[in-house]
Amino acid sequence: MSIIRIRRSVLAVLAAAVSSTACAQKADFNEVGRQMAILLQNSHYSRLPFNAKLSEQFLDDYLRDLDYGRVYFTQQDVDRFKAAYGDKLHSMLLQNESMKPAQDIYHTFQARVEARVAEAKTMLSGPDFDFSKDETVQRSRKDAPWPKDEAEAKVIWRQQIREAVLAETLRRDMLVKMAADQGKPDPTKGDREPKDKIKLRYDRFLHSIKDDVDDEEIANYFLSAVARSYDPHTDYMSFREMNRFKDGMKNELVGIGALLQAEEDGATKITGIVVNGPADREASLKLNDRIVGVDSANGGEMTDIMFMKIDKVVDLIRGKENTTVRLKVEPAGGARGETKIVTITRGKVELKDEQASAEIIEMKQPGGTPRRLGWITLPSFYADFDEGTTRCSVDVERILQRLNEEKIDGLVFDIRNDGGGSLDEVRRMTGFFINRGPVVQVKNTLGQVQVKDADNRKPLYEGPMVVLIDKASASASEILAGALQDYNRAVIVGDSSTFGKGTVQQPMDIGKMLPFFAARDRAGFLKVTIQKFYRPSGSSTQLEGVASDVVLPSLADAVEIGEAFLDHAMPHDRIRPAGEFNQLPKADLFLPRLQELSKARVAASKDFAYITEDVTKAKTRMAENKVSLNIATRKKELEEADATQKTRNLERKDRFKKQQGEDSGRFKFYKLSLEDIEKGADIHAYDPSVEDEGFMRKAKDKTEDLDDTPRWPSGMDPVKREGLMVLKDLIDITENARMAGMIKKPSGDAR
Repeated sequence: MSIIRIRRSVLAVLAAAVSSTACAQKADFNEVGRQMAILLQNSHYSRLPFNAKLSEQFLDDYLRDLDYGRVYFTQQDVDRFKAAYGDKLHSMLLQNESMKPAQDIYHTFQARVEARVAEAKTMLSGPDFDFSKDETVQRSRKDAPWPKDEAEAKVIWRQQIREAVLAETLRRDMLVKMAADQGKPDPTKGDREPKDKIKLRYDRFLHSIKDDVDDEEIANYFLSAVARSYDPHTDYMSFREMNRFKDGMKNELVGIGALLQAEEDGATKITGIVVNGPADREASLKLNDRIVGVDSANGGEMTDIMFMKIDKVVDLIRGKENTTVRLKVEPAGGARGETKIVTITRGKVELKDEQASAEIIEMKQPGGTPRRLGWITLPSFYADFDEGTTRCSVDVERILQRLNEEKIDGLVFDIRNDGGGSLDEVRRMTGFFINRGPVVQVKNTLGQVQVKDADNRKPLYEGPMVVLIDKASASASEILAGALQDYNRAVIVGDSSTFGKGTVQQPMDIGKMLPFFAARDRAGFLKVTIQKFYRPSGSSTQLEGVASDVVLPSLADAVEIGEAFLDHAMPHDRIRPAGEFNQLPKADLFLPRLQELSKARVAASKDFAYITEDVTKAKTRMAENKVSLNIATRKKELEEADATQKTRNLERKDRFKKQQGEDSGRFKFYKLSLEDIEKGADIHAYDPSVEDEGFMRKAKDKTEDLDDTPRWPSGMDPVKREGLMVLKDLIDITENARMAGMIKKPSGDAR
């Protein structure tokens, strides 16, 4: 054997031994913190000075993350932390000493929570509270000063406990009253008393921050706060979180196919079962069963999961494909304490409700042929980064080809609640609607700009188009909406604007940066902002988002949703328009006329009037920022809200019945899933007003039957209905303009 081969053999054995030892060890999170700090300095877009000022921000963010409501720490605690670490955290990170302050602060937090929960239990075990005085408590304490000392903290805490009990008491009384009014069974029968429910709530919270936390969890809390001090989307992701992130991006996981919910008494309830998933095929697990123990290895030790965080329960249940997991289950409706063991073979579970889907809505016209309106819903820009087998752009491409075959007259692309995803997928997808040209511009920290073009030489779809957005449409969604708006290719309809996230993040494996002999497996990842993206016109979507062409009333206008409300948000700016960016004539979208027609419908809409009324009330409540602790006052408020809801429901009941009748003669609805396309099946008629459980069977909450709010006619909420009408107007006006010779080329021709 040669010397070289001997050396290689020795190195291979040594590497295997080191790897085996490292895998058995926990990561050194002091070293992880050091390497993350280096990555932040070298990789983050903003290149912030790593100094004492930033160190103070690390501390402030860590304290806020732990105690958002400012009811556990006192000003004395905060002063001690600032004196010990306030201007030193940046250097402690680089000197492998960051876990000392992280653990000191966290353990202080644990002690404060333990003391508060003990105080709560004492209060809840004592005499009933007096709710006759005219006292108030702050609705939100996120901007309140820290309690100056323990004495003041106890006063604030006691108010919080009293408000929790009052709220639960009133909720219970309201349910009893609603059941009696409707002649239905009391849903609170057999339920715990309000004080007992609050006790359990705090027991679960205490368990989640004390008994269910290890060094990896503390490091996760602290390093996440450090990362997010740079901007809201830079984050530290633990090994477990990265695995969940990848599963979410590829719309697939390996597990049992069940939806879980944490119960206040510590158990985990089955609230949904995926149709034809592993649990459904095994058939022993039922809706509303309660899991109390998990044996991940099927033959190992049964882990007690009472009061365990739901994400950790999920991690125990998931595993490798074709392996089994044993669950200790309390059957729904069984005797108290009765349990059974259910063994399920794990398998791949497709998250079909998170896939792209489509429908065709046929709308009759007076004296004319029906309009065929296509509707694509895209919940996220998903993609399998590891294997590349799942891509939303491929799914949407197949849907568009089928919609073209069905000869649709117009298209609504619904990206409401679409939080984004893969940048490459949205670049490719935008090209389905425009000729080859710039889709998005990406700028790095050096100021270098890269233009990303559409792939297609010619659009897949060239007809009239509406993009439906809301405040939750973010990131990749904003690239799509912004590009189509810049090209004057589509009409943007919905909330006043999208979310406003105009930055690009890249996950970096911190384990690769650790010393050779270090444990790497659970070091985690830094998801760091490395670029900003810009529309073809040069405007960033950062902070401002994409403004709607046709704005509809929305409850989102009353709450703090959007990048502008996040801490450390990066600024909005502009760069030069991309080269070869050629817009369609804006006049061909007929925006003034579309806005005029929509405004008239919205003004005549009872449902949009209700939304506007609710927005006004919500803004007033937020501005006042207080909740009464007087039971008479609270009951009056609830009675007024209940009376308003009843009046609305009575009005809606008659109007919706009439609307449903009109819809049945005007609309026909056809479903088109990816599975249908794959099979080459015909589109099939369906009733959108009936809840679809084709993907998952869900448990009904016992209070659900008390909600007598009528369903939207034809399953169309006001925004969907108005989006459809804007598209119909666009088709009509475009067709008339073409007949009159006002439009010389097809709507989708970008040249």
